[in-house]
Amino acid sequence: MEKISKKYNVKIPKNITVIYCEEKKIITVIGPLKRKSLKLKVKILVLKAERVLKVSCVPFLEISNNERKKIKAVQGSTIALIKQILVETSNVLHQKLKFVGVGYRAFPVENLEGTLLLLRLGYSHPIYFRIPKELSIFCLKLTKLFIYGSSYQTVSQTSALIRSYKKPEPYKGKGILYENEKIKLKEGKKV
Repeated sequence: MEKISKKYNVKIPKNITVIYCEEKKIITVIGPLKRKSLKLKVKILVLKAERVLKVSCVPFLEISNNERKKIKAVQGSTIALIKQILVETSNVLHQKLKFVGVGYRAFPVENLEGTLLLLRLGYSHPIYFRIPKELSIFCLKLTKLFIYGSSYQTVSQTSALIRSYKKPEPYKGKGILYENEKIKLKEGKKV
């Protein structure tokens, strides 16, 4: 196998086990929280002694010259996906949202179909949001929402969807903000 650049190496933490099957082109990561698998497009090399994964630019199948130019992008994407899976199997991922504005509130509501989130955002009607089963939502106060789960994509997608109901406006800064988000306020019209 050719020499692989250091930026295509991933160090495996001690509490995680990695199983690689070259025939099926699958890598499985087993962590303290869960087990996840990833279908690969390029070959990887597992060094058990150093606990390192190396992603090569050698594809599993014969590819055309046009696709060969894009193999570096596939190699980088594979590295990013492997790092994401390592984090997801060992940590609980979370996102905090805060509601800024008079009367902006969030209430978790138990329902027959599952858990709903009742949002009061200054509209004439309440907004009901169904929480995905793989996520948990916790209200610290009525103006702070804590979303956590084991999948980075579902946590970030759900928090972005909730935020889209009332994006922060630039004049008064009201709306749904991420925890450390700062809004640069615009100056209003002069009279």
